[in-house]
Amino acid sequence: MTVTTDVRDTIAHLRVQVADLHAELPRNQLVVWTAGNVSARVPGRDLLVIKPSGVSYDKITPEAMVVTDLEGELVDGELSPSSDTAAHAYVYKHMPHVQGVVHTHSTYATAWAARGEAIPCVLTMIADEFGGEIPVGPFALIGDGSIGRGIVETLRNHRSPAVLMRNHGVFTIGSSARNAVKAAVMCEDVARTVHLSRQLGAPLPIEQHHIDSLYQRYQNVYGQEPTK
Repeated sequence: MTVTTDVRDTIAHLRVQVADLHAELPRNQLVVWTAGNVSARVPGRDLLVIKPSGVSYDKITPEAMVVTDLEGELVDGELSPSSDTAAHAYVYKHMPHVQGVVHTHSTYATAWAARGEAIPCVLTMIADEFGGEIPVGPFALIGDGSIGRGIVETLRNHRSPAVLMRNHGVFTIGSSARNAVKAAVMCEDVARTVHLSRQLGAPLPIEQHHIDSLYQRYQNVYGQEPTK
């Protein structure tokens, strides 16, 4: 597969967007060294834009971003794709509504993943963004579709845009790459807060009908109306 001229402008825009969004990961203390990645689907094409492997965050530029197909094979770019590309590609291939994927090893959320424990819905922010508990996905090794398969199987019938992959870290999905980054930021924030709460005692659960009401309001009412 090659990048045709009719999508070059779209890919150029996504390269800028994805490069800019990577800055949010260290800014929100979600990554260390070169770990973590953001990707975006190329609309209408079986392609994605993602960070290259092992590149420092201060070296990330739009030109450094690479394009792969949904098998994780390099299509355009000078550098090797992220080692997590296969997982991102599997998600895009099997969840057509997803337009952005993020992976981090953020400290508190990954601590929950190390325990193989879902983050319970004990905060209105969790109900708002995640629609219930933040679930745990299976243990899987990097290198093939195993991680992507675990993400898809866990989130396919779940309202949460985040999954804690056991013994690994956090993957988030979104209707855009920006929304996937937002979910990753919020996942770490609530993971920290619930951890601190448990040091004081047992957090109080929110009743399911309240979770449903909070989720529907946040997803459909919260924020500004689109400008015309």
